[in-house]
Amino acid sequence: MVSFDTVGRSDAQLLADHVAGDRYAFAELFSRHQRQLERLARITSSNREDAADALQDAMLSAHRKAANFRFDSAVSSWLYRIVVNACLDRLRNNRNHVTIALVDDIGPAGDPTTRVDTAIVVERALLRLPVEQRAAIVAVDMQGYSVAETARMLGVAEGTVKSRCSRGRAKLAGTLQGLDDMTPRLPAARGCHTVPQSARSRRHAATGRTVGHTSGRSPVDRP
Repeated sequence: MVSFDTVGRSDAQLLADHVAGDRYAFAELFSRHQRQLERLARITSSNREDAADALQDAMLSAHRKAANFRFDSAVSSWLYRIVVNACLDRLRNNRNHVTIALVDDIGPAGDPTTRVDTAIVVERALLRLPVEQRAAIVAVDMQGYSVAETARMLGVAEGTVKSRCSRGRAKLAGTLQGLDDMTPRLPAARGCHTVPQSARSRRHAATGRTVGHTSGRSPVDRP
């Protein structure tokens, strides 16, 4: 149960109050970002079970280590980093997992009566990437973080993020090349190269569909 007293408080205030002993503050903080964090865990993990376990691990870690947060970045960025790292830890410890296990969960690929949304197609392709490239592309292209922010989240150099984005996008372009008129175009990331756009059908040209992320960062990621 979330206390009405938590309503109206910023993420930073909720985290500070949690550290100070408010037993409802962290629950409200997690509730605000739950849907976005769950989706992030699903995209970054190899299957639904690992995604759920990684998210639980991440939230327990955030709950316990909240006192170490220095408030030098957005609380949402801090939560994002913890979730991504928890997912990557599980992936590294389970190298034998099939990285496209989520495909069956996302929806039927061979149904001729179903028009698969571009974002879902991209998610399928993302699951085929190496985990490090996937994490970088999810952060920059889908969550709207800058290269510098992503580098801080993942604990790597900015050049490494750019390289992972570039290589990952090149692989995505190759994977999506054969998907006919469902081939999307990844948005240009700040500071990274853009994937060459493949030919789209007139139907997609008319609808103007793009990858799941639209204009900038999702509201859940804003401080």
